[in-house]
Amino acid sequence: MKLKFIIAAMSAAFSFAAAPVANAVEIDVASTFPKDMMFLGDGLKQFAKSVDEISGGDIKIKIHGAGDLVPALEVLNAVSSGAVSGGYDWVGYWGGSIPVANLVGALPFGPTPEVLAEWIWEGGGMQIIQKAYDKHNVKFLPCVIVPAEPAGWFNKEIKTVEDLKGLKMRIGGLAGRALTKVGVSPQMIPGGEVFVSLERGRIDAAEFSLPAVDETIQLQKAAKNYYFPGWHQPSSINSITFNMKVWNGLNDLQKDQITTACRSSFLWTLTNGVPKQLETLKRMEEGGTMIRRFPDEVLAALRKATDEVIAEERKKDALFDEAYASLSAYIDGADRWKSLQSTQ
Repeated sequence: MKLKFIIAAMSAAFSFAAAPVANAVEIDVASTFPKDMMFLGDGLKQFAKSVDEISGGDIKIKIHGAGDLVPALEVLNAVSSGAVSGGYDWVGYWGGSIPVANLVGALPFGPTPEVLAEWIWEGGGMQIIQKAYDKHNVKFLPCVIVPAEPAGWFNKEIKTVEDLKGLKMRIGGLAGRALTKVGVSPQMIPGGEVFVSLERGRIDAAEFSLPAVDETIQLQKAAKNYYFPGWHQPSSINSITFNMKVWNGLNDLQKDQITTACRSSFLWTLTNGVPKQLETLKRMEEGGTMIRRFPDEVLAALRKATDEVIAEERKKDALFDEAYASLSAYIDGADRWKSLQSTQ
């Protein structure tokens, strides 16, 4: 009798384990990046993995690479309309329709990644930005942070501000607007098209991402001059977005599970962004890449142009002004804390 009871109990347990989850949810997420792109694609995969683990399989994120469901630069519109349930993007792509997106997509001469992380999650940043996304019927979650990037690839050496004039460069956001003030023509080109555009001379320069990511799309074969520092993007955020109807259709537990997974992937990218970059730069140098720094004169001109652009944007958009004031105050506080803690 006892043996029969054990067998019956085991049979019931296996039947329960094999049964489908009653409230399972599958969410299609369209990415602005190729599915297997190093780091940028990995951040989305890490998020999907965390969602699955934290929800115990209750929520599945189905990843679609750039162009699989919609063109890369149509992801936000598709999520807004409900054509796609979710999206994954570099926030700065949407700066034309959501000005405050420029601020967290890439604020030139802005905060370090850890300071931006503190402000977006705990300093009120997410709440301000969500107000802008509400108008587009979209839930915004900052799930990936990207560390400071190089300034970009150039087909000629930049010795003075004059050398920038007339260049066509793949770059967007506030940095692109600042560069127009020194004579550069910015171009918004999806990541999957950057190499061909630079290699075939359609553009003269390009910034894309971290060295390890740039290497995967072979930008080192399209141009030889690799410039630092990443004045245009000392830190930036990639987001997971949901159509608001889809988000509101989730129960409170599911929303909490997704948000927790988002914070987990955010930390994963914060701690995984830098380690591979130095070894990548070494390989690039051995292959003929010239690692260079912009002269102080060029950086001073870019900072002046950036200050002008930010002043213009603050006058035009109330939410941008609110977010910039909030972030600036947080940076000041972080700088004071750093100064008080300095042992130098």
